[in-house]
Amino acid sequence: MDGKENVELFDYCSPKSILVITWYGRVKPLYCPFCVKAEVDVGKLKKGQYAKVDWVKLATNGKTVFGINGKAYQYFYFDILTHM
Repeated sequence: MDGKENVELFDYCSPKSILVITWYGRVKPLYCPFCVKAEVDVGKLKKGQYAKVDWVKLATNGKTVFGINGKAYQYFYFDILTHM
């Protein structure tokens, strides 16, 4: 990913929110803290465990990273819950 692509990504990024597409095809912002469910055992989290995301960042490879309990986790380990 080059510098220009990185700059464009940051136009849509915030450390305190993400945009998700609901089952109904609508774009919805989720603000931290929001709830996720672990799909696999990762770090100290067990499969099926719920957690709160405190912050969101982009890794240098452009992938989304969630901050949970002071640790960084790749987004794809989790189901994002739009309501609880």
